[in-house]
Parts: sequence; structure tokens; C-alpha cells
Amino acid sequence: MERTGPTVRFSGLLATCTAAVLAAGALVATAPAASAADVDVARNGGFEAGLDGWSCTAGSGAAVSTPVRSATSALKGTPAGNDNAKCSQAVTVKPNSRYTLSAWVQGSPVYLGATGTGTTDVSTWTQSAGAWKQLTTSFTTGPSTTSVSVYTHGWYGTPAHYVDDLTLVGPGGDPVVVPAVPAGLRTTAITSSSVALSWNAVSGATGYNVYRGGTKVASATGPSATVTGLTASTAYSFQVTATNAAGESAKSAAVTATTTAGGGGGDTKLPARALVGYLHSSFANGSGYTRMADVPDSWDVINLAFGEPTSVTSGDIRFSLCPVAECPNVESEAEFKAAIKAKQASGKKVLISIGGQNGQVQLASTAARDAFVTSVSKIIDTYGLDGLDIDFEGHSLSLNTGDTDFRSPTSPVIVNLISAVKTLKAKYGSGFVLTMAPETFFVQLGYQFYGSGPWGGQDPRAGAYLPVIHALRDDLTLLHVQDYNSGPIMGLDNQYHSMGGADFHIAMTDMLLAGFPVAGNTSRVFPGLRPDQVAIGLPASTQAGNGHTSPAEVNKALNCLIKKTDCGSYQTHGTWTDLRGLMTWSINWDRFNNGEFSRNFDSYFGS
Repeated sequence: MERTGPTVRFSGLLATCTAAVLAAGALVATAPAASAADVDVARNGGFEAGLDGWSCTAGSGAAVSTPVRSATSALKGTPAGNDNAKCSQAVTVKPNSRYTLSAWVQGSPVYLGATGTGTTDVSTWTQSAGAWKQLTTSFTTGPSTTSVSVYTHGWYGTPAHYVDDLTLVGPGGDPVVVPAVPAGLRTTAITSSSVALSWNAVSGATGYNVYRGGTKVASATGPSATVTGLTASTAYSFQVTATNAAGESAKSAAVTATTTAGGGGGDTKLPARALVGYLHSSFANGSGYTRMADVPDSWDVINLAFGEPTSVTSGDIRFSLCPVAECPNVESEAEFKAAIKAKQASGKKVLISIGGQNGQVQLASTAARDAFVTSVSKIIDTYGLDGLDIDFEGHSLSLNTGDTDFRSPTSPVIVNLISAVKTLKAKYGSGFVLTMAPETFFVQLGYQFYGSGPWGGQDPRAGAYLPVIHALRDDLTLLHVQDYNSGPIMGLDNQYHSMGGADFHIAMTDMLLAGFPVAGNTSRVFPGLRPDQVAIGLPASTQAGNGHTSPAEVNKALNCLIKKTDCGSYQTHGTWTDLRGLMTWSINWDRFNNGEFSRNFDSYFGS
């Protein structure tokens, strides 16, 4: 959230990597000559049949007629945004066998590699190939390996590259047969909205499908998956199948699971449809100062902006009303407190929001954690508030190198924040309202990138809110991600979505409700939240932030998510009838804009 007008703060997450960083992720091997009995087991390695047999991310690959190294066709890979134009193919191989992978490439840089070898996965790359250059590496398959994935890709932010005459030479694989039915299906974790499943791996399987009540609801590359978007206190039946190039097995024996009772913030008594807004209480800007008593009745949750730390790492949070010199019409402390009580008497919730654009908060020590709890408690008690809004931005949250699993974070700033909030929740009880307002960079971007990444070249803040949300999901009243001041974000359809229209809000909100694999890892799935825990965050006017969405487009987004109409090209993964509502920056900017945002909310939901 910003004190001033719009500022785009979406970082260049993965700028073009230096040669040193790229080299750190590459493994180059010199391959021996293939034996006379060996054959090329790759399919359509010259791309003469287009992309037949190949799968390319986000539509990034295409067969072209020029340039080519031989025959009439080659692969053109075009990185875009946060996509590196990866094209891959599953190839049948024999166990305990030596294979040589080779391809001719042109462009800068280009990677070639193989995964799922059962031994050591390999890759090689060229930093610059102005003319056609051959890349070669080799590997030995494991004792039970019957399929490997070979791939090629470029690098983020670089021009298009070309690949031709790709071969995988070694013993010919046995004919692919439909895999056996998976055994050992079991539940490993159950929440109010998700069920985690695992099963025994099946030899020869390249993937698995998960069925709920006979309907396919998820796919996985390994023997585990999490089904999200479920209803609390409800029994479900699950089955799983194994797949490969030959087809799909029969369904496994069923396992049943009953979701837990809904939590999410306790008895907070919010209305079924809630309108959340930030009130500029400690500062003024072009929108003008609005007294608490003058906040319109449309607003159900009023977040006081902002409580800020005495220093970035102190954890000592302070809040005071806007100085008279800056806000001539500011009320007195006594009037402010009386107005809060009046709002609460009419059913409204008033929270202290910590952070904002200028309030960097890093709880890097237990001392800072304890100071945070003490100082936030003092603010809540002084003004008689209903709870806390976490609006950590900038460099407040980031993941240390090696902190790769959102389910068990190790970075002190993450661990201490979780601990502090749990302490506050325990102190104030079930009626304590907890909300969060992260940016898309810290949440939905986690679908592609998490922390510094496998090679250490990514922004360590990517997805950094996910462990906080996950650890506090049973205490969380509302998550309202800021769907503005954002760059394009990839949705669950593996397409990029840009702010400013209904499509962005549909895709970003659906991700929160359906859940998603973090950094593409299907064994680490962020479970979806309950719809009543989610609101859509938008700017109230064009002056309030980049990505303003017109009322007509806001209504389209609500129609799609709640009613599954007006969805455009994006297909949601559920009909989210209990979606809680909308959040905006800010009450002041909405009032400056003649109440357009709140009036549209009231009109849509019939308030």
C-alpha cells in the first residue's frame, strides 16, 4: 500500500543471468561413442513433424523452416517474461544402460539435458552459439528406469534460440505398455479445505491422475498430490490412476477422507460479503484526510494505515494520528477512540495495519519478535481494536538460501513473524481478526519461483508470503492480495495475466482458492484457502495505484468467480460462491472519487 500515488514495484525477478551463475547450474559431460547396436530412441528430434512428441511451456516453442541445420524444419524457442521456453519429451529407455544425448543449437544461451535418469540427471549448455553448435552429454539409467525426460530451453529475458537434429542414442527401449493400477493410496494430511494423498510409485508410469467421486480433479508427475478447494466437514472419496504414452490404468481402490471443521479466524462475525478498506490515519496525501467518524457505513473492515517500526529490525511498532500540520481537520485522540467504538457498535471491525510501502519490518531476531508482540498489543489495547492486518512489503520478507519448502520455513524473518502472530492470536482469542495484504510478487509468483531458486539467481522474496499464509491459515480471517502495482503473473492455465481487467482478478483469485504447486514442484502444493477467507484487492481509483479496474470489469470478475459466468478465456477450478468480498486502497481515495468503488460493491451485492 502506498502513501502516495501509483508506483510500479514489480522487481525484475530473473534478469539475464551472468555466465558465472549459469555455469553453476550446468553439468557438461563428454560422451563416448555409441555402440553398433545402439539406436536413436528420441522421437521427431529433427522437428520435421512440427512439435509432435514435444511439450513446450506456455506456447513458447514452434517448428520453423529457417534457420535449419538439416532437412526442412527446426525448433524455435522464444523465452518470454518468466518463461525460459522449455521443450521436453518423455523417451522410453532400458534400465542400466548408457545413453548419449546430442543436439545442434543456435542462440544464446541454450540448454540441453535429461531428467529422471535414475542416477545423475545431466545438462549442458552454450553461452553463445552464433552458428550451429553441437551440445552433447551422456548418462547411465538406473536399475528400474524405463523412461527419461529430455529437454532443451533458453534463458529468461534472452532472444529466441533454435534446436535441430536432437538424438538420444542407446539401447532401444521395450515397447511401452499401459502401467499397472497404483496401490497403497492413502491420506497424509487433511485440512478444512484440502486432502493430501500419496500412493506407491508404479513402474513405467510417467504421470498420475487423481479422481474425486469419479471426476478427475488433479494430475501429478510423482506418487503424491493435494486436492484443494474442498468444503469443511465433508466426506470425499478418492482414486488414482497411472499414465504413460500407452494410456491410463484402471482406477485404484478408493480411499475416503472427511475434511476438518472450518477455522479461519474464529468467531469474527464478518458479514457474508465484506468490503475492506484502508484509512489514511497517520498521514495525508492527495486524497485528503478522512476522520474515523466520517467513514461511510459501507465499509465492514477498516484498516488503520499504518503502524510502522522505529527501525527496520527493531520490531517496535508505533502508531499515531496524522499531525495537525499535515492534516488540519484531524480529530483528537479522544474523538478518534470514540468513533472507533461507534463503528464497532454498528458491527464494523477496526484493525491496525502494519507496514505499507514505507514501513519495512524485518523480525530477524527473537528480540524483535517479542518487541513486535508487545508494541502491537499496546496499539490494539490503546485504541480498542479488533485485530491486525499484515501489509509487509518491499524487503520485509525474504527467504534465506536453502529455505526451499514453504511447509517448514527456516528463515528467521518468516519464522519469527509466524510465532509473533500466533502469540497475538492466543492472547486475544477466537474473535481476533487477522488479515493480510501481500503483493502478487510474494504469493502467486510462487507458482513459478520460490526464493533464490536452485541456482541462487532469483529474487529471494519471490513467494515469501506463502509460508506465512500456510502456517496461519487456520487463524486467518481474510487474505486480500493486492491485484495491482504488479507485473504479468502466470496463472494455473500457464498463461500470463496482466492487471487492469477482469481476467487478472479471476486468474489470481482462482489460484488462491484452487491451490498450486510451488515453483512447479507437484510434491509441494500450496493448498487452496476457503472462499470465505479470500477477498480481491483493487485500487479505488486511477490515482490510487497502477492497475485500476473499472466497475464493469470488477463485476465480470465477481460473476466468473461466484457464478462461473463472464469468465472469458480463463476457466476457474471451481465455483466460489462463498467468496468474501473486496478490499481497496483506500477509503480516502474512494471518497475522493465520489465513492465509485463502494457504491459498486453495494449495488452488486444488494447492500
